[in-house]
Amino acid sequence: MDVSDDAALTTALRRGTIEFCVLALLDKRELYGVELVRQLSAGLGMTTSEGTMYPLLSRLRRAGRIATTWREAPAGPPRRYYTLTPDGEAALAHFRTEWVSFRTGVDRILGTEQP
Repeated sequence: MDVSDDAALTTALRRGTIEFCVLALLDKRELYGVELVRQLSAGLGMTTSEGTMYPLLSRLRRAGRIATTWREAPAGPPRRYYTLTPDGEAALAHFRTEWVSFRTGVDRILGTEQP
């Protein structure tokens, strides 16, 4: 497996989970876009950009999974803060259940189950 295969695998895994990682971060507290990018990159190793994040946030907002409010920032222009809606909470709860089942099945097949 070469570097381009590694990148393609990482991209595919991230594409399938990033939406729910964003919902999980917003389940803890409201955040603005740049904070989400930083937390995904630093804490989760899911390097992403604002160019990826804002279209994702727009889709989540249109789907009713997140809501937004504008607030003055300590410095600079106002910021748009994102919060989870009841639909977002339900989607996240469903994903958590499915994820455990999916991960367990994949671990079993790969032989990477935890004792």
